[in-house]
Amino acid sequence: MKACLLIVDPQKDFCDPNGSLFVPGADTDVIRLGAMIDRVRSKLDSIEVTLDSHHRLHIANPIFWRNAAGGHPSPFTIITQEDVRNGLWMPFDASLNARVLNYTEQLEQNGRYQLCIWPEHCLIGTWGQTVADPVCQAILRWEDRPAVVNWLAKGSNIYTEHYSVVQADVPDPSDPHTELNTAFLKKLQSYDIIGFTGEALSHCVANTGRDIVAHFSARYIRKIHLITDCSSSVSGFTHISDGFLSEMTSIGMQLCTSEDFLT
Repeated sequence: MKACLLIVDPQKDFCDPNGSLFVPGADTDVIRLGAMIDRVRSKLDSIEVTLDSHHRLHIANPIFWRNAAGGHPSPFTIITQEDVRNGLWMPFDASLNARVLNYTEQLEQNGRYQLCIWPEHCLIGTWGQTVADPVCQAILRWEDRPAVVNWLAKGSNIYTEHYSVVQADVPDPSDPHTELNTAFLKKLQSYDIIGFTGEALSHCVANTGRDIVAHFSARYIRKIHLITDCSSSVSGFTHISDGFLSEMTSIGMQLCTSEDFLT
């Protein structure tokens, strides 16, 4: 039996209480996850780790936007297509007006999220982008096999959110890295068991999970084991997590804990 572990964004900005976008509960999630990796180390054939990787200038960060007075939106501001259409919020460069209007329209048509302005997080090269220590150290011990972790960066395109490692929320035709990652999907399908967890359950885990199952048949979906006690939600978004879990279990995804996985 070939087993893979997919870990979504186990980074300090999400998992450390000092992180800029700390997810409540993530600090203990990574402790359980690190212990689980050590426990099942010999049974894991592959570890895939996604990494949120943003520039400071990004469509979901405050400095991308300004209002008529030149002010920036506060973190957790929701910017709708109507806000853009009415000039309530404008991009830093007026030549991008049509592009951001189209972007916010497409987000709302997708029906997952409107554009949320986040605290700056996982900026490329910063402390917050690095992997939380309990997971990082466990991964390094797994590589003693010897083996190599597959690191999957996402989010460096400044014009689109990239919650899911499978594809960006609104793919940019000029950037292949934002398009559907068919090679990754094909690789996942080659495993008999896929452990799946990470941060945050309400956003990057939920989007990644939905995008994976959208391209998997039922027999592949049943291979996925969502490890629930190693994944938490952004405050105020637990309703999204609840809907995601209900949706996934209804189509055959398995739920388990870190103590149950690969026992």
